[in-house]
Amino acid sequence: MRARIEAFLGSVRVQNAIIAVILFNAVILGLETSPSVMASVGPLILALDAACLAVFVVEIVLKLYVQGLRFFRSGWNIFDFLIVAISLVPFAQGMSVLRALRILRVLRVVSVAPRLRRVVEGFVTALPGMASVFLLMAIIFYIGAVIATKLFAASFPDWFGDLGNSAYTLFQIMTLESWSMGIVRPVMEAYPYAWAFFVPFIMVTTFAVVNLLVGLIVNSMQAAHSEEDNLKTDAYRDEVLARLGAIEARLSKLGDDKSVSG
Repeated sequence: MRARIEAFLGSVRVQNAIIAVILFNAVILGLETSPSVMASVGPLILALDAACLAVFVVEIVLKLYVQGLRFFRSGWNIFDFLIVAISLVPFAQGMSVLRALRILRVLRVVSVAPRLRRVVEGFVTALPGMASVFLLMAIIFYIGAVIATKLFAASFPDWFGDLGNSAYTLFQIMTLESWSMGIVRPVMEAYPYAWAFFVPFIMVTTFAVVNLLVGLIVNSMQAAHSEEDNLKTDAYRDEVLARLGAIEARLSKLGDDKSVSG
């Protein structure tokens, strides 16, 4: 019985159906934010949302029944369990944050879709290397914020009045959002050589460190894909060897039968 349920839950049709329910539920949760839609078909929207949640609960319960404690050995199972559990929390007044977190159900499509799951796994694999890059960026930002505060605080206290303001302004500059006309050029009107600070900062942070982060993530995803391809190759090789072994055993049996009959 459990084997049948597990095979049913793992079938392609069921997985596709779950993905469809997740996406449909995402649309429903989006419609709940429209006052006009809720005023006209609010009860229907809430009923459909409850139906989608019921599907998720049934899926989790069936997985718990089939897998038992093995269910909690998978990080993706725990992820699904927590998202569904948040949706089941009763929403009293003052719990609007938890109610808003229902949209996290959409993230379940990541755990169901293998390709998206590989992307997330590649990102998680890159985290140790990313931590070193983030530490490097934090050091650069701290040095830059101290220098900018000492240089520009007197004339631009809103942007560089203290360490926190300077760090936030430098973060805006790193993202290249209104960095030239909005910040750097006004500063250069008071400090003509300010470009000697801002241009190297942008070169180091925006074009070097950020691209280093992207490179780490891409390498991790390529490594994850290569590992998956190797696993598929190993599985295919084992299958071929098993078939060759079966063919060899049949030929050997046929040879023995001929020798006996002869």
